[in-house]
Amino acid sequence: MKKFILMLILAVFTLQMIGCATHIHTVGKGPQGNEKTEKWQWYALWGLVPVSEIDTREMAKTDNYEIKTEYKFLNILANVFTQYVSFVSRSVEVKE
Repeated sequence: MKKFILMLILAVFTLQMIGCATHIHTVGKGPQGNEKTEKWQWYALWGLVPVSEIDTREMAKTDNYEIKTEYKFLNILANVFTQYVSFVSRSVEVKE
């Protein structure tokens, strides 16, 4: 019975990870250094309505940078609790 419960938990966690995706966009010549800025973007209604606006041009101080949007472990962990009230988050990282 314990083995069944462990396998069920592992299956549920694995299914949660299927929806994970990373998107990378290069602007200009791409990052020229190692400076990174990260913010969380929040959505209501399970991703339909943006709650927080993130301006990646404002986050980057130059015209050459890379934008990476992804669901990190902490986003997934937070979403486990907030998705029941329709809020989800993702990480937006700008590398200069």
